[in-house]
Amino acid sequence: MVDIRVSIVVPIYIVEKYLEECIGSILNQTYSNIQIILIDDGSPDHCGEIAEYYKNLDNRIHVIHTINGGVSSARNIGIESANGDYIAFVDPQFPEFFGSSAPWVGKNSTKTL
Repeated sequence: MVDIRVSIVVPIYIVEKYLEECIGSILNQTYSNIQIILIDDGSPDHCGEIAEYYKNLDNRIHVIHTINGGVSSARNIGIESANGDYIAFVDPQFPEFFGSSAPWVGKNSTKTL
């Protein structure tokens, strides 16, 4: 079986109160061949600092800081930076991912993809 890599793009803008739990749910995936791309879309809160903290904890996390261009622009930047076979998107403020009703990302969401 080929080990497929999944890039997960997370646009972040004023989601400080959700971000740590969101990142944690992605890191807790049972499927580990993932690239996590956190796009700090010029957030005026502490999102950029939180993203950098997690980047230093796990080498699968990449952080890109940009001026605010909106969620579509942030996702496009993530797509350009992705190197996975598949790309998924997670919005920190919405606790649904791949149709899961579990908060943020269920442990097997990436594996199921």
